[in-house]
Amino acid sequence: MPLLVTLAIVVIGFVLVFAAAWLWQLRSKNAGMVDPVWAASLGAAACVVALCGTGATVNRVFVALGGIVWGARLALHLWRRNHGKPEDPRYHAFRERWGKDAARNMFWFFQLQAFISILLALAFLVPAYADKPASPLAIVAGVIVWLIAVGGEALADRQLKRFAANPAHRGKVCRDGFWRYSRHPNYFFECVHWVAYTVLSIALPFGWLTLAPPVLMAWLLLKVSGIPLLEARMADTRDGYRDYMRTTSPLIPWPPRRI
Repeated sequence: MPLLVTLAIVVIGFVLVFAAAWLWQLRSKNAGMVDPVWAASLGAAACVVALCGTGATVNRVFVALGGIVWGARLALHLWRRNHGKPEDPRYHAFRERWGKDAARNMFWFFQLQAFISILLALAFLVPAYADKPASPLAIVAGVIVWLIAVGGEALADRQLKRFAANPAHRGKVCRDGFWRYSRHPNYFFECVHWVAYTVLSIALPFGWLTLAPPVLMAWLLLKVSGIPLLEARMADTRDGYRDYMRTTSPLIPWPPRRI
């Protein structure tokens, strides 16, 4: 299928999916469910791009398997974390701040998520439409990076879930496992996941475009909607979180500093 046709399918798909998610939150008053929708829709986009792409088979298989497994795992985790729970405080703060304009502003916020997803889908489009197959070395390196990223994110999520499940830890800071070395190891591994497609594609035609998704993800998490919004609340609600911020790397795992 021609690239522009596939791109149009992806764009229209994201717009419709996030419009449906917006209608859902109008009824539920819980915008937090956009998180699993985001992961699932990107996984579905990887499958569509791999099926419609005209590039080398090995490239498209990597895109399909990498995107679907990553998206399914993350969507299921986020669904279990958010379903039936109060609205994520970050989204609730938006709703409170916007007041009577909340419904309209939330629609455009959800469409912003669609636009970001379209940019991230470059990681799938470039290899899926490259006639040249990735080299065996690039494939092996890409698989290793993908396994580290998805496995590390799953382990970080499990460590935090196990810590939070203990009633004695209520209101305290998790320093177990990866969380001793990074305040947001799950975010770190999420960025690494997008690097896997860069490793696969960098030697392919237009492979440099796949640098954009990991850079975009890191910027969003560090400067926009991830760490700043989350830590503004955590510093006021978690005992010892300000000390944690002074001693522990915000993203990249690193030995903690001494105060």
